[in-house]
Amino acid sequence: MTDLTSMRVSYTRDELRRADLKADPLAQFQGWLDEALREKVPEPYALHLATADASGRPSVRTVLLRGATPDGLTFYTNFESYKGRDLSQNPQAEMLFYWAALERQVRASGPVTRVPDAEADAYFHVRPRDSQLAAHASDPQSAPIVDRRALEEKFTALEGIYPAGTVIPRPAFWGGYRLDVQEWEFWQGREGRLHDRFRYARQGTDWQIDRLMP
Repeated sequence: MTDLTSMRVSYTRDELRRADLKADPLAQFQGWLDEALREKVPEPYALHLATADASGRPSVRTVLLRGATPDGLTFYTNFESYKGRDLSQNPQAEMLFYWAALERQVRASGPVTRVPDAEADAYFHVRPRDSQLAAHASDPQSAPIVDRRALEEKFTALEGIYPAGTVIPRPAFWGGYRLDVQEWEFWQGREGRLHDRFRYARQGTDWQIDRLMP
């Protein structure tokens, strides 16, 4: 196995000071996300979503952010997936955005609820047609399948059921979740591992901001 003990990067690109922070963490997040988009960071809206089942067994995967508003951070998935089953038992989650090119990461955690059906319908129908068909074809998500061919045959059959020009309905087992952020953390890598970390913790309608040890 490759020796990883001497592999490391020194973070020297930027710093994060208390004076740099916006009072609203959503505005702070949006500013960093906009910068990542301008810098052409690959898929800066991709995030690592951590959930846990009723026993506390953790699970993490990458999903795509599809909305960031004062109501929370939104993503879409199959309700029967591992994450969907976790959230039905334990409706709490944490998101991690990591932008290596900017030497930054953002964490966001809190309770999770499903988005309204009308909102899920609207998003489903702006997805590419192949993605709409794939949502049907991949059910039940996370379940074992014989081979790739079986999946492709299922997709082809759906193309026959919903030919071009027809409306593909959103499947009842697919929709959105929204994380109501109760705590944010903004991390800026610094030289010598003396990183800058700031936490926003919700206090009623306000946010308490603390600098954290790296």
